[in-house]
Amino acid sequence: MPRPRKYRRIASEFGINFFGPKGVPVRELEIVVLNHEEVEALRLADLDGLYQEQAAKAMGVSRATYGRILVLTRRKLTDALINGKGIQIEGGDYMVGSKKAVCCYWQGGRHGWGHGAREGNPE
Repeated sequence: MPRPRKYRRIASEFGINFFGPKGVPVRELEIVVLNHEEVEALRLADLDGLYQEQAAKAMGVSRATYGRILVLTRRKLTDALINGKGIQIEGGDYMVGSKKAVCCYWQGGRHGWGHGAREGNPE
């Protein structure tokens, strides 16, 4: 059994959660999903210009883990841009400040978010 994923620190959740090519109805789009910590990794590296070691420390992960997150995220983003796919930002195991956020339920076709520890992981 793999060990549980650590929560990754992010500066904030993003106000916008979907991007897509102009003029293409959403129902016709193939969607690429980026989670909040993947977008944070992009922000730290490409917008803030931090080195991997600095960005990893900011997110509370090892440099190697940060590097893997960044490579996967850039691959997903490039796929969406080159192949005209929509980009959905949702989910992940992350914390904003000291609040942990995890996907906690699916109700009426919508995700719900809760704050607190995952089941089986005390705070």
